[in-house]
Amino acid sequence: MAVLTAVIAGVLSYLIGSVNFSIILSKMISGEDIRKSGSGNAGATNMLRTLGKAPAAATLILDVLKGVACVVLAKVFVSRAGGAELENICLPYIAGLCAVLGHNFPIYFGFKGGKGVATSLGVVMTLDWKIGLIVMVASLAIMAATRYVSLGSVLGSVMFVIIKLIKDFVTGDIQPVGMICIIIMGALIVIRHRANIKRLLNGTENKLGSKR
Repeated sequence: MAVLTAVIAGVLSYLIGSVNFSIILSKMISGEDIRKSGSGNAGATNMLRTLGKAPAAATLILDVLKGVACVVLAKVFVSRAGGAELENICLPYIAGLCAVLGHNFPIYFGFKGGKGVATSLGVVMTLDWKIGLIVMVASLAIMAATRYVSLGSVLGSVMFVIIKLIKDFVTGDIQPVGMICIIIMGALIVIRHRANIKRLLNGTENKLGSKR
């Protein structure tokens, strides 16, 4: 029963995550797919550079809420279904990972989505809001100081994984499945930003506010 519940929650989270708001909003506003403009990424930063602040803000908020909704959905499953089994398999972590996978590889849009930063933020804030808040503030500070969104995103994801794992080991709250999910989420952000990392090292990465 626990495995079936995990599969259902994971599939639902993936389908919710696959609703890519940057693609939907860009088609509604300009008639064009955001993936054909700017950096080609289906995310809030490309929306900002291509269509402006309001569409970018809407995309960011909706992508964050998407991550929040999937983790909350999983927590509802746990509370209503009950049982230690669901808690042991870390259902909210599985749902959060599936939401990010849906955003990155959306079934509705040819499996070509965004980089998962905003959705990951929604997930981590709902899983552990204290660490999530610390990482968010640190990431925003890095972005403000350097004007590199990619740098803040990558460092923030790595920071969350490290802090979360340290906290779990110190408190003795070691959940292998949850740890694996967190590590995969962090790795996904780094991998999806590999081209940005290369440009950062070469000094050719676009800064926030610049036009591509």
